[in-house]
Amino acid sequence: MTEPNIDFLVRLEQVIEQRRTDPGAGSYTASLFAAGPSRIAQKVGEEAVELALASVGPDRARIASEAADLVYHLIVLLRQHGLRLADVAHELEQRHATRTS
Repeated sequence: MTEPNIDFLVRLEQVIEQRRTDPGAGSYTASLFAAGPSRIAQKVGEEAVELALASVGPDRARIASEAADLVYHLIVLLRQHGLRLADVAHELEQRHATRTS
């Protein structure tokens, strides 16, 4: 299997932001933003539980699928609050620097 380009997450984030600012008819992403922060938070929680449950089994494809669902909904949640994956990466980098110095 070819290693996927992690930069796709940045492109996905851009698409999600586009759906937030210019909702298209029938867009699931736009419907999440329209439903508001509580619905988005609920979806993140649901997807996190589904990933946790999948992770106790041996089905790696299901784990990856559930993780993808969680990451997608996490990006939606971040954009709802004006945050980006770069903000999360910065936080992780700061934590790492603090713990390794």
